Amino acid sequence: MSTIETPEVNGLTQPAAAKPPVTPLLELHEMHVYYGAIQALKGINVTVGEGEIVTLLGANGAGKTTTLRTISGLLSPRSGEVRLNGERIDGIPPHHVVALGIGQSPEGRRVFPRMTVLENLQMGAYRFKSVPKAELERVYELFPRLHERRSQQAGTLSGGEQQMLAIGRALMGRPRVLLLDEPSMGLAPLIVAQIFSIIKEINAQGTTVLLVEQNAAQALKLSDRAYVLETGSVMMSGTAGELLADPRVREAYLGEGAGA
Repeated sequence: MSTIETPEVNGLTQPAAAKPPVTPLLELHEMHVYYGAIQALKGINVTVGEGEIVTLLGANGAGKTTTLRTISGLLSPRSGEVRLNGERIDGIPPHHVVALGIGQSPEGRRVFPRMTVLENLQMGAYRFKSVPKAELERVYELFPRLHERRSQQAGTLSGGEQQMLAIGRALMGRPRVLLLDEPSMGLAPLIVAQIFSIIKEINAQGTTVLLVEQNAAQALKLSDRAYVLETGSVMMSGTAGELLADPRVREAYLGEGAGA
């Protein structure tokens, strides 16, 4: 059985991670994705171990959302492979990808505004014949505010509440891997801290997380490992601690000058 190896960055082997090797759960191999004639992903390789939180960092247009959309089946790669627990899932329709154990909370939340909170959550469980009571209770325990607002139309919720709902809806499908696309976008710092605390709890409960996030400092503090994408390519990778300490990451993503 293969394990995640210590990455090589710019030809230099990076220090070993603090955690022991873990079994790969989600793997992208030599992934090439195009929008028409424009190449969005240029042969990227990404591995997410079972039980990990892995973050994708990068500027707008780097290919982060494209990566998540390819994993979830919303985009088809021109070449390369997506594997879940060793089995190829690229080219499978999105609803089948959900059934295999991948859930996504999209950028911009995209809740159904005229449906109630409860109806939005029920939509997240569409792959089941009936809404699993245990999953609904889990979501309400993670997000008590959603239980309070369960009869309220989703479009009337605050931005933070809508983000909670988007994550809760994804959890209703009972995913093994949760894809989170910019969960802190547009939220106040106190709400961001709450969202990240809940993501940590979701992971502690056994859900593997692949996170796309502009708030690099918060994301790296939360994560086990991370990848830095630039114009569709992986430019750096390593443990979260390694990237937090890297001056290039600190200057580009943490707002620290080269001489700081």
